[in-house]
Amino acid sequence: MKKKKWFILDERSVSSLLVLLIAITFYLVFTHFGIVRRVVSTILKVLMPFIVGFAIAYLLNGPTNFFEHKVFTKLKCRRGLAVLVVYVLFIALLAILVMLILPQVAKSVVSLYWIIQGFFLNLNSLLQQVSREFNIDQAMINSFLDQFMASYSDIMSKVSDLASKAIPHILSMGVALGSGVVSAVISAITVVISSIYMLLDKNSLSRQCKELVYSILPTGKANRFISVCSRANDIFSGFINGKILDSAIMGVLCFVLTSVLRIEFPVLIGVVIGVTNIIPFFGPIVGAVPCILILLIVDPWQALRFAALVLALQQFDGNILGPKILGNSTGISAFWVLVSIVVGGGLFGFPGMLLGVPTFAVIYSLVGEWVHNRLTSRGIEGAAEHKTETEQYPGG
Repeated sequence: MKKKKWFILDERSVSSLLVLLIAITFYLVFTHFGIVRRVVSTILKVLMPFIVGFAIAYLLNGPTNFFEHKVFTKLKCRRGLAVLVVYVLFIALLAILVMLILPQVAKSVVSLYWIIQGFFLNLNSLLQQVSREFNIDQAMINSFLDQFMASYSDIMSKVSDLASKAIPHILSMGVALGSGVVSAVISAITVVISSIYMLLDKNSLSRQCKELVYSILPTGKANRFISVCSRANDIFSGFINGKILDSAIMGVLCFVLTSVLRIEFPVLIGVVIGVTNIIPFFGPIVGAVPCILILLIVDPWQALRFAALVLALQQFDGNILGPKILGNSTGISAFWVLVSIVVGGGLFGFPGMLLGVPTFAVIYSLVGEWVHNRLTSRGIEGAAEHKTETEQYPGG
């Protein structure tokens, strides 16, 4: 029998070595977490234009496929034409948002500021009149006003501080990462060009990724990994694209109906409802509460009309529009949607609330498949409607 060379490791030794290396890596990461975070932050800063470009390409992949396979089917350069048309429409939409909607939103915010100032002046006059008519101690009224104005000033300072921190991020979103106009322009160009190349060469990039997976993993595990990635892509693309379309329709519908009902700040309210509607389940509530509080200052009857309108829109979206657009893209029940939103939002904030549902849907699908295979291997399978619980799960 041929003697085995000492430096050739068997499968068990390789597994043990990998576990040891992973344990050492985790130890080094946790003991030098500050250094690791700085290194990761630097890498992400360099790669951010390409990450943003991938996000844009991923969002525009659905419309590109539509134009490529439905509109320019018979043309030779159909993908290039599809990418060109999609980007022209995308840039036109951004231009419309910047030129039409943002000035209206800014105008509404300024008007709201002066309305709030007038509200506090009227409140002061009202309290002074009440104190005179009911012989209430003036010092107590002044103390209440001082506390109220202090709370208001504290809230406004926090809002101002939050806005001052958020505005640079909003202005640099998609431009990203760079100081100065030249760096910002270069980053923006890099984002656009990288997203265009990703859309044009998506078949080649996909093939290269598959070749890399097959070169690293055994064939069976590689097939499994690619199958999971394909399923995750179907869930994420269906959910995100559908949710964006659903939120856009809800925002426009809210703007039209608030204008018809003569409710103040229709553009601002439509934008708030449309943006927050991206969040599943809690979105309409998150958007409606600040709008109702604003309208209470302007006119309580408008606030009441708007509350009834939001309730009707929520029912329409939940029972008609949402299922029509999204269908059963996630395949999970309302309870698990709630769990994924709460957990995702608690861990990662707004991105976690948005992406928590499709992420949990992928995990839920994989766990369900694993459970089904385990039950099948034990001979426990069959629909519950055809078997009693004792028959389906022996010993239960």
